[in-house]
Amino acid sequence: MTVATQKHGYRGRFAPSPTGDLHFGSLVAAVGSFLQARVNSGQWLLRVEDLDPPREVPGSAVRIIDDLARFGMEPDEPVLYQSERTDLYQQCINRLLAVDKAYWCGCSRSEMPAGGIYPGTCSNGLPVDKQPRAIRLRVDQRELGFADRVQGMVSQDLTKEVGDFIIRRADGLIAYQLAVVLDDDQQRITEVVRGADLLDSTHRQIYLQQLLGLPAPVYAHLPLVVDPRGKKLSKRVQSDPVDPADPLPALLASMRFLGHDAPAEISCRDTFWRWAIDNWRLDQVPAGSASGPISHSA
Repeated sequence: MTVATQKHGYRGRFAPSPTGDLHFGSLVAAVGSFLQARVNSGQWLLRVEDLDPPREVPGSAVRIIDDLARFGMEPDEPVLYQSERTDLYQQCINRLLAVDKAYWCGCSRSEMPAGGIYPGTCSNGLPVDKQPRAIRLRVDQRELGFADRVQGMVSQDLTKEVGDFIIRRADGLIAYQLAVVLDDDQQRITEVVRGADLLDSTHRQIYLQQLLGLPAPVYAHLPLVVDPRGKKLSKRVQSDPVDPADPLPALLASMRFLGHDAPAEISCRDTFWRWAIDNWRLDQVPAGSASGPISHSA
């Protein structure tokens, strides 16, 4: 099933953070995004979201890129690294500060209310007892909604449910929400296919797109892979089936997780991809999270 695209044609992406090796949860997102690009005769891009050095694992980015290639997924353009774009992010922040769409905040995390919604303490200027720490984006009091291609219609009132949110952290690092919006625009992404753990972030990203006058891609949030305790699968464990040296079992498992059962006669990676591209349907993907084909206590 194809989707409408912009004048450049369909452009999708996979955007891992280099905080560990490729695991089953991230493989599911990679496979889903890759197949959407291929069935729409489009481009599949790879972006390394390496804006948080304290969390990065040395060599992780290279291993993820190499592992994806072993699984049969290679990007159609050179890999984009967020760490090479920090000047552009800061230029955008400076423009937002200049037109009072963003402001300096002196509040620490310990000062946030229990509900996590920023109360606007610094929105009218820093109190005399505070020093500038982070930069927050002002949000309007309105409800934002979008039709997710897997999860259905999703709405959120940013003022009531999020509050003014951070676009540059107190440690000087650029926040994910701003970077991903600017990167999706720079890479001309027409559809974002990713895990449902990022569904809640989408309203902030759409708000930023509207504020900056950028086109919004279509969104499809795939079911989240969780462990038997219902916790998001976020790292490679010994029982994780992702083995780049033997890619077929994990590829078949990812397709089953996404609602597609492969015929028994598929015996190699290349045969798998021919079948998967011919049979992939986004409307067969279940909406809810589920345990992956592993058992562990990570």
